[in-house]
Amino acid sequence: MSLSAFLAARRDEDIVLVRIESAEGSTPREAGATMAVTARAIAGTIGGGQLEFHCIDFARQMLATGAVDQQLDIPLGPQMGQCCGGRVRVSLARATPAAIALIAASEKAQALARPPVLIFGAGHTGRALAKALAPLPFAVSLIDDRDDVMGGLPAAITCIRMADPVDAVASASTGAAFVVLSHSHALDYRLAEAALARGDAGYVGMIGSATKRARFEASFLRAGGRREALARLTCPIGAEDVDDKRPEVIAALTAAELVRCLLGARQAAKGRRSRHESAA
Repeated sequence: MSLSAFLAARRDEDIVLVRIESAEGSTPREAGATMAVTARAIAGTIGGGQLEFHCIDFARQMLATGAVDQQLDIPLGPQMGQCCGGRVRVSLARATPAAIALIAASEKAQALARPPVLIFGAGHTGRALAKALAPLPFAVSLIDDRDDVMGGLPAAITCIRMADPVDAVASASTGAAFVVLSHSHALDYRLAEAALARGDAGYVGMIGSATKRARFEASFLRAGGRREALARLTCPIGAEDVDDKRPEVIAALTAAELVRCLLGARQAAKGRRSRHESAA
């Protein structure tokens, strides 16, 4: 359940919002991380461990005493015994309609900014990957040309039935990730070719083996594809050093690849912008 959904469901209860206002050094969460605390429940997280327990205790003291707000300045090593050793400044305040509205707006904006991940193929591994990605900050679509393979998936997954799934490649946004694991090698090749031809994908991955990759590369080059484009193809997907072909294992490894590739790239870009602004 999202933080805004938790707040909406408990709008008649007293709630304290706990937010990290600033974070210096190594800390469990970044500035902006927020959680909600009631007398009997919590939602969200500011990083867990002693820091979170300490702030929950403070929030519940506020609920018991009627206090409205509180500011905490916490050195994590000396005060909390946490080895990360950074420092956080935390605000605690009673939830107001305005604060709840801001959280809902922020969640909506974050959802719109989520990197798109297009999974082609709703077989065992495609479905396992969709389930693995559902709780992560991606906009996930599962695309297949069959009618009877889309049931039983999390609500966060957008399921699309297309007569020719290759059409979805052209309409995807810049930076999208394309994960190819359909029921047909021929379709896999067409999808991977189309994704690589765009030149702006955040990730292009295809399920398979070293032999499948070699055959695809030969087909791609014969069709006029550029050799340097093949460097952007991940095939096989998942870690090559884990010899386990169970769908759930491949899904977990591929999910980790996508997190590193898509979210890591965004963090690196954010760091570059920050350094540039500091230099200016």
